[in-house]
Amino acid sequence: MNQSEHTNCRIAVDAMGGDFAPRNAVLGALMAAAENKNIDLYLVGRTSDIKKIISSGEFNITDDHIIQADEVIGMGESPANSIKAKPDSSIVRGANLVKEKKADAFVSAGNTGAMMTASTLIMGRIPGVGRPTIGAEMPSIGRICYFYDVGASKDSKPQHLLEYAVMGSIFAKEMGGVENPSIGLLSMGEEESKGNELTLAAYKLLKESDLNFIGNVEGRDILTGKADVIVCDGFIGNIIIKFGESIPALLKHLLKITAKKSFSDKIKIGLAQGALRKSLKSLDYQEHGGVPLLGVNGISIIGHGSSTEKAIKNMVNRAYEMHRNNLVEKIRNSISKYIRN
Repeated sequence: MNQSEHTNCRIAVDAMGGDFAPRNAVLGALMAAAENKNIDLYLVGRTSDIKKIISSGEFNITDDHIIQADEVIGMGESPANSIKAKPDSSIVRGANLVKEKKADAFVSAGNTGAMMTASTLIMGRIPGVGRPTIGAEMPSIGRICYFYDVGASKDSKPQHLLEYAVMGSIFAKEMGGVENPSIGLLSMGEEESKGNELTLAAYKLLKESDLNFIGNVEGRDILTGKADVIVCDGFIGNIIIKFGESIPALLKHLLKITAKKSFSDKIKIGLAQGALRKSLKSLDYQEHGGVPLLGVNGISIIGHGSSTEKAIKNMVNRAYEMHRNNLVEKIRNSISKYIRN
């Protein structure tokens, strides 16, 4: 690769990342590139392993688009230690490609902590951002709710919640087409006086900002469409998002139980199966692929370790859309407007 100007989006994919790597990572990435000729794909990992997958399928990629990385960071390894101990890992190499302007985005379904650490330390933070954040797109009544933070940081300060609100607002506007997104602060009551020390202090900062802050929202408001963007501490956010991931399995279980009770119920559920599948589609992580780490100097997309080929493909597509919308630059240009250091 060289550092010349590219009209296409250069996306590096961690071929060794995920429970089913390199197969799912390689095939999913190649599917995305085959469907979108504006994607300039680079696979990062062990060349011999990558070529075995390519040779067994219908896709092809030239040797100069395979970036050799001898080491792999395991899913259970310590993020900080592994980044230092394995400088030639696919995650470190991928993050460096973005830092060196040889790639516009990096995508991985590998070790989440290592991906966040490498992106933050190697790509660097956007000036004004104390803590990068990862979010989730939650389906709600009449709209998508953009929910931050869902696990990038387990301990947040009031200033960080303000940063999450700023970046979430920009993401909702540029990627979701929401003009002047409304911001809600997750708390234990709607009243300004409700909450713990963190939310009380964050409320004050959000209220004094130029954001479209509508005040506190409660857990029951997440799925009702009360706010376009909801912010909270990453510890709480991670618990909520993982609870939400269990809902589709519960609904399917309840439907099976109901179907067993009577033949007529079984027929009714069978007839409604197609509509139910479409309704639950928005809850399927494969449709979104992965989540972007906002606040770093580059596009970093983090996926589930169990990502399928489809999920990887959609992660690559998400990276392309972020590049096409110039999201990182827009966050960089806007963050100083709201964050007072």
